[in-house]
Amino acid sequence: MELSIDLVYLWVDGNDPKWLEKKNRFMEEKISTVGRYQDNQELKYSLRSIEKHLPWIRKIFIVTDDQTPVFLDTSHPKIEIVHHSEIIPKKFLPTFNSRVIEYFMYKIPDLSEKFLYANDDMFVNSNLKPSFFFKKGKPIMRMKYYPILKYEIQMKKVLNLPINTYRLAIENAYKLIKKKYNVFYPIIQHHNIDAFLKSDFKAVVEVVFKEELRSMFLNRFRRKTDIQRMLINYYAIATKKGILTYVGRKVSCRLRVHKTNYMDYITKYNPELFCLNDTEHATDIHRAQIEPFLKKMYPTKSTFEK
Repeated sequence: MELSIDLVYLWVDGNDPKWLEKKNRFMEEKISTVGRYQDNQELKYSLRSIEKHLPWIRKIFIVTDDQTPVFLDTSHPKIEIVHHSEIIPKKFLPTFNSRVIEYFMYKIPDLSEKFLYANDDMFVNSNLKPSFFFKKGKPIMRMKYYPILKYEIQMKKVLNLPINTYRLAIENAYKLIKKKYNVFYPIIQHHNIDAFLKSDFKAVVEVVFKEELRSMFLNRFRRKTDIQRMLINYYAIATKKGILTYVGRKVSCRLRVHKTNYMDYITKYNPELFCLNDTEHATDIHRAQIEPFLKKMYPTKSTFEK
């Protein structure tokens, strides 16, 4: 059995007036990213899913920008709030770019070598053992096979079609790996709970791609020059420190908030993991469906709640 596995969340309360005021002070232009920062109470239910299905997790670190979830019992021995200023150098703060914040997770004090990373919109739907995430000490890198990855952006550039920063950030990551290791992996994230080694983060950030990442860390908001966190996955796979595994919907299912037939997907695929992805397509009417669904999935209050 794999021992001492922690869980890390990134969390933000996008409705917090103080946080909004700070964010607006640093914005160069109005960016339509309501869904990215919206707090729909997912964290409470995600934690319920963790306590129910992954009781072996040692500690849960919640990385925030000087915020604390109202429902959370911070005195719980498994819970620890980590502020950005504790792990990110002052010269890169404040940052509102989760791609930057992710690269500093390995700096969390007392974080175990093996850890899981989740967003608050990610949930566990069945009892899983540590071996679901790690095998012989190596993290299992669950990815979706995406054969057109290399050509998708090139085609859009030729056709003068819009390219979102997520795809560009992935391109920036795989180009670095191609240049360094002369390998290319036609894969994209499954957008769910991922397994990592702290030492892989440290190697990538402090040694292997130190210079490339340093300039990216100055991006307070998401930019086309971002380098997607898949750089860590690519690195682990290329150096044989991670195990590449392809996933389907029975393992990891991505639900869209604006497509509210959530239970239909759960019933059809019964996935081990699922996420509720909020996007710019979702409205407040759609978001109003989230908590009733999650309450039905996870009705029992966790010990992490007040």
